[in-house]
Amino acid sequence: MQAIVETLFDAVYLICVITIGVLMIRGSKGVHQFRLFGWMAVVLGAGDAFHLVPRALALCTTGLEHYTVPLGLGKWITSVTMTVFYVLLYYVWRQRYHIKGQGGLTAAVYVLAGLRIVLCMMPQNQWLSADAPLSWGIYRNIPFALLGLLVIVLFYRSASAHKDHAFRWMWLTIVLSFGFYIPVVLWADVIPMIGMLMIPKTCAYVWTVLIGYFAMKRECN
Repeated sequence: MQAIVETLFDAVYLICVITIGVLMIRGSKGVHQFRLFGWMAVVLGAGDAFHLVPRALALCTTGLEHYTVPLGLGKWITSVTMTVFYVLLYYVWRQRYHIKGQGGLTAAVYVLAGLRIVLCMMPQNQWLSADAPLSWGIYRNIPFALLGLLVIVLFYRSASAHKDHAFRWMWLTIVLSFGFYIPVVLWADVIPMIGMLMIPKTCAYVWTVLIGYFAMKRECN
């Protein structure tokens, strides 16, 4: 039952996110922020597919324990693409609110993203092992969480200052995604049921993508 429900959920998620991304790229009508948002959605879906597709295969066949390497590789790739996702979201913020300059802020985004990717590349993560260390899961997520916090603050302040109705909940979608993700990183190996929090986390990302899509439909028509 878990295999069927989870596989269907993941399939719907991947198809929806990638499709919305493509629609935004094609329908942005030269508005750079929405074209960028579309690529961001495609990166999100394509990156997650590297982990979710092997997981679906594992659940529907011989079990997760027989797919350690492809699952680990998928998580590795997804960790990098999620970092790219937040860098792109930062540039969506710059485009939407016509931000100029702010070199120090951009440098901070790149430093945090770069540090996250470097930590993800370290062999101590043991991505392809069934016994990946929790400590490195925490290390690589520290700069990721700081990057997320930075983007949360930026969207909260700018949406409030500009009375941006369309993007007023963007900050909350990111808060929710991290709120559901962090317990999984910390305790899912000890309490497997906590892994179920990945479902509302995924829903939060779908909400993020839909915010951009509905804003494009209103503003480009």
